[in-house]
Amino acid sequence: MIEKLLDKKILGSVLVLIVVVTFFIVATVLAQKYENELQSFVGQKGISVGMVSYVLITAFAIVIAPVSTLPLIPVAVGVWGWVATGILSVIGWVIGSQIAFHLARSLGKPFIQKIVSLERLEKFEKHFSEKNLFWTVVFLRMTVPVDILSYAVGLFSRMRSASYFLATLIGVIPFAFVFSYAGALPISSQIITLIEVMAFIIIVSILRRAITHQKI
Repeated sequence: MIEKLLDKKILGSVLVLIVVVTFFIVATVLAQKYENELQSFVGQKGISVGMVSYVLITAFAIVIAPVSTLPLIPVAVGVWGWVATGILSVIGWVIGSQIAFHLARSLGKPFIQKIVSLERLEKFEKHFSEKNLFWTVVFLRMTVPVDILSYAVGLFSRMRSASYFLATLIGVIPFAFVFSYAGALPISSQIITLIEVMAFIIIVSILRRAITHQKI
């Protein structure tokens, strides 16, 4: 049973997580080393300008999937602290998710397939026929990249924009603050925290697939 659940899809996700975590740690080292220079640079440009730029970059990365801005979090933490970075990350992810959702809903497959592989999106279609669609999206939001899920929900579900907004908000808040807090930790503690996050995501993914197989 376990061997069936640990398929190429999950193993591929693990490899992606490892790559992202590696860049995250490297970014933390550089951010901590050049913290004063970063703060000075942002101070010259204006704190508000820097924050708005961070939110826009985060949102833009969601729309042009599959770019990840997680390695930027330690840099932002070095400038604004982990609480402000967590809030800004949530804002950026939610805005980007809403844009991707509406692009998929209004422009459909012909446009979206130029950005994201339809084969990847269609794998999520079976999840959107369930009764508890809202909590299904929250559940998926905690384990699936924001960009992919946004396009999938927009294409294959009848979920309302307001409901999707709230589900996205609930789903991204935990990891936004976990990653922001991790960006402020010493490297040794950061590695432990990120490994725990990866283990949690893998376990949740396995449980989700197990539940899906049982229903089938």
